[in-house]
Amino acid sequence: MNAAPATVPASEGEDYYDKLGVTKIINAAGTYTALTASIMPPSVQAAVARAAKHPVRLAELQKAAGEYLAQKLRCEAALVSAGAASALTLGTAACLTVANKCNIRDIPTEVPRMKNEVLIQKGHRYGYDQAVLCCGVRFVEVETLQQYESAFSAKTVMALFYNAAEAGEISREDWIRVAHKHGVPCFNDAAADVPPISNLWNYTAMGFDLVTFSGGKGMRGPQNAGLLLGRKDLMMAAAANNNPFDGVGRGMKVAKDQIVGMVAAVDWFLSQTDAGLEAEFRRRADRIAAQLKDIPSLKPEVVIPPLANHVPHLLLRYDQARVKISPREVMFELRKGTPSIELNPSTGSATGASAGIPADVNTIVVGVWMLEPGEELIVGRRLHEVLAKATRA
Repeated sequence: MNAAPATVPASEGEDYYDKLGVTKIINAAGTYTALTASIMPPSVQAAVARAAKHPVRLAELQKAAGEYLAQKLRCEAALVSAGAASALTLGTAACLTVANKCNIRDIPTEVPRMKNEVLIQKGHRYGYDQAVLCCGVRFVEVETLQQYESAFSAKTVMALFYNAAEAGEISREDWIRVAHKHGVPCFNDAAADVPPISNLWNYTAMGFDLVTFSGGKGMRGPQNAGLLLGRKDLMMAAAANNNPFDGVGRGMKVAKDQIVGMVAAVDWFLSQTDAGLEAEFRRRADRIAAQLKDIPSLKPEVVIPPLANHVPHLLLRYDQARVKISPREVMFELRKGTPSIELNPSTGSATGASAGIPADVNTIVVGVWMLEPGEELIVGRRLHEVLAKATRA
């Protein structure tokens, strides 16, 4: 007679990654969407699980969550969005709605006949601005402050600033000042730009009318959640364009448990300190580097990108004449091993895959901040195995 299968504790649930044959990874890369971003801290996971047990009225939850977050984050109003990209769409729709006094169903089909121009610095164009374009607007690109001053017209509806852009000569302060002189709202996409924790209120305090942050990055909330913060009238218009209404945001649903998870993540994040987070990440980097001391020519360095992903990253440089393997080959070796480890995509890249991280074909980049406790030792051991083997080759 066959033995009965082992039972899984109800509190843990069945492991569907194993059931579906999906490979679990150690994330030594960072908060990348393709790697499912961050792991929620225990307090956030518990809040999500508890909220999933009870139905509530969605409008009441969204209102209460927004009021709570606005008070915590020192802004007029807040909304939990389906990630930062959703917030870009909803914020743009809000600016269109307020400026044109239009119906939410007019977006995007009627937008070409409305005020529909969004000003942006040429160096701030980026892949995520598709979330703005899906509202039917048209970008007007500028490069100099004089061009920016001259670009405002009767059709200008919004001025978009990409906070982590590495190009563009117009400052945040000038971007806001000129837009407000023309009565046009400013939107700052700061999706990956916490820590520092204070950025959650710095940009609204600076004068940006709308600001978005990703929930599943530094705040370690649900991956499908984000924050839209800002001016109360615009936030009300954003909510009107959002799920459950039949506007452009109808498909941008955030489940009740994910809304609660985002609120819980903000509470968790505000309980941390920038110094405490940085110290822990540096300790992880030091533990990895300590395991590689005997690799010939290898030199570790810790760098902190200036804006996006503003946390310690470990750079490992070595002489490939002595360690006969390229950083990209190291990345592939770690990826196909057990456990599978993902290094930062800037590893061995000539162009760089992450803002602020040096682009160098001779450098391994280890993102330490999404590692779970003890995983830095596994990463260090596997790096040593691969590099030591290449040294003997």
